[in-house]
Amino acid sequence: MITVDDIHLHFGGIRAVDGASFTIERGSITGLIGPNGAGKTTLFNVIAGHYRPTSGQVLLDGENITGLPPHELFDRGLLRTFQIAHEFSSLTVRDNLMMVPAGQLGENLLQTWVYPSKVRAEEERIRDKAEEVIEFLEIGHVADELAGNLSGGQKKLLELGRTMMVDAKIVFLDEVGAGVNRTLLKTITGSIRRLRDERGYTFCVIEHDMDMIRDLCDPVIVMAEGKVLCEGTADEVMSNEQVIEAYLGTGLKNKPAAEASA
Repeated sequence: MITVDDIHLHFGGIRAVDGASFTIERGSITGLIGPNGAGKTTLFNVIAGHYRPTSGQVLLDGENITGLPPHELFDRGLLRTFQIAHEFSSLTVRDNLMMVPAGQLGENLLQTWVYPSKVRAEEERIRDKAEEVIEFLEIGHVADELAGNLSGGQKKLLELGRTMMVDAKIVFLDEVGAGVNRTLLKTITGSIRRLRDERGYTFCVIEHDMDMIRDLCDPVIVMAEGKVLCEGTADEVMSNEQVIEAYLGTGLKNKPAAEASA
């Protein structure tokens, strides 16, 4: 579904992304891991249209989407979430969901005067969709709560719910598990799986929680210093000497034999 082809992004002399290439298969939950500063979020920002790369290209279903702005990618079904949730804090959870679909008739004041019945009918359809999302994510108990009052984990669920309000093809999740308690994390990972299995979503997940990556993602892509270091199953990459060195700064080959075998 997504092909990242030799992406470079330079900020002056800093090579934030330095020749990254990989593919994301349709229907997969692909993990993207690496130490802080590896270029993961920067690469997400390139794919999602927030940055134009210095060179290289991004393909969606074989079509070059490099540098398209986020709103055009949104219309094509490519969505992303952020490390810090971007909710409308003064609106309820339900209203946050209802805000998502673009081009609503009620956004035009003239339409509300000339076609009030059409505006009401569309609003009811969007409300019904929001209720479906609320039920799917099991967040009915906070549906009327102001989004700004939610816990960090509930805000991450709301972010996931907003991707369900449109016909998403692929969703890029940036540290969806950060700061989330284990109970809510289980709900989030279960919802991601259901969206893949029941609704055909494709996901790419940046995450530092290795237990979550092992439980949820296959394949896993490892980045370091702006490059793709390796790719494989979670167990394969976590036992890879290069990955250990990238995370810890030293490999097992430099450890005493007894410690390495432990």
